[in-house]
Amino acid sequence: MTDPKSSPTPLAVPTSRLVRVAGLSSMTAGIAGNMAARALREIGRGARPDMRGLLMTPGNVTRVADQLARMRGAAMKVGQLISMDAGEVLPPELADIMARLRDQAHFMPPKQLRDVLNRAWGADWRKSFKDFNVRPIAAASIGQVHRATLKDGRDVAIKVQYPGIARSIDSDVANVATLVRMSGLLPQSFDLAPYIQEARSQLHEETDYEREGQYLRCFADLLQGDEAIKIPEFYADWSTPEVLTMSFLEGCPIEAVSDATSEERNRVSEALVNLTLREVFEFGMMQSDPNFTNYRYNPSNGKIGLLDFGAARALQPSAIDGYVDLLRAGLLEDGAALRKAAIQLKLIEGDGPFDDRILGMIRGVFEAILSANEFDFSDRTLSHRLNKESMALVEVGYIPPQVPMDVLYLQRKIGGMFLLATRLNASLPVKMLLEKYVI
Repeated sequence: MTDPKSSPTPLAVPTSRLVRVAGLSSMTAGIAGNMAARALREIGRGARPDMRGLLMTPGNVTRVADQLARMRGAAMKVGQLISMDAGEVLPPELADIMARLRDQAHFMPPKQLRDVLNRAWGADWRKSFKDFNVRPIAAASIGQVHRATLKDGRDVAIKVQYPGIARSIDSDVANVATLVRMSGLLPQSFDLAPYIQEARSQLHEETDYEREGQYLRCFADLLQGDEAIKIPEFYADWSTPEVLTMSFLEGCPIEAVSDATSEERNRVSEALVNLTLREVFEFGMMQSDPNFTNYRYNPSNGKIGLLDFGAARALQPSAIDGYVDLLRAGLLEDGAALRKAAIQLKLIEGDGPFDDRILGMIRGVFEAILSANEFDFSDRTLSHRLNKESMALVEVGYIPPQVPMDVLYLQRKIGGMFLLATRLNASLPVKMLLEKYVI
């Protein structure tokens, strides 16, 4: 979730399917009008119009991002999923739209919020609260979070789902997919269909707050007694399918740890890496969204708070086994086994023209891990080399292969932890941490 202070005013969520479709239609018509006017000017100067250039002007990019952000839900989810797998091959224009969607933080006006809570709790719910802050402390694609205090003394965080989001998922996803396809911005060989289906499926899951409450309790049980990790307590008496209430966790953004001592930065980073490995190899389930805002740090006790279990998911055993094989092969420097595991995970095709270059990048990661007892995340040499090679592949026409969604989410989570450890300038015994689970 993002800080709503970045948005100057609250903005009502459109709840009617007709209104939501009309919003997209209005946006499309406005863009078409802008394109037509600019095309006529180009023709008037004797130039041949560049349709892609006419489509993705700064004004049109802003129009698209603003309208999709107002809709919340499907637009953001499709953008997240595409960015997860094709971030390096997205055109700058489309990447800009997706970045804007991640940064947008519109929230419901107080009246719309009150209506939602009246339907969930009854009209007299305020009598049970000592205080309730109508301005959210966080806002995202599915809902927004408020801090409040119940009269029984509980300090709570209340996640309130945007009205109409659950009912509009299927039509929203279809409309956004049509818009993305019509834009012509994705590479022709990029198959959008699996991402659209996954966005639809995941949105239905994430709008089920009873499901999220179950995962919240499950992770609390699994991590009970953990010295580093803190999970909010789920309060079933104030939760419904559209409202999720839990204990409020004190803390600051996890990035604040970057100002701590090297020992504390390493401790926090190692705790998060260990948690990820336990999720995959012990629990068989994970919170699949590594957004930094889902982690909080309490400097008074050093605890790391975990938030937002809407993206929690059980993992297919085949994906877990595939990663065990990949990691073991890499750590043992077994080239044949590494190729076999990469094919199993569909990271390479087996006989594709880019297979050797992709395998070379994977080997480069393991070489860096094996080169020292401690992997220094502050050294950007590896990430710069991988980024350079990725861009070189894009320039020669490489499109990522279609991988199983569980593998995609594993890549996203691992990549997120790498970025967080890099942000904290940590130095960790990565080889030792991995060997515990795969050797």
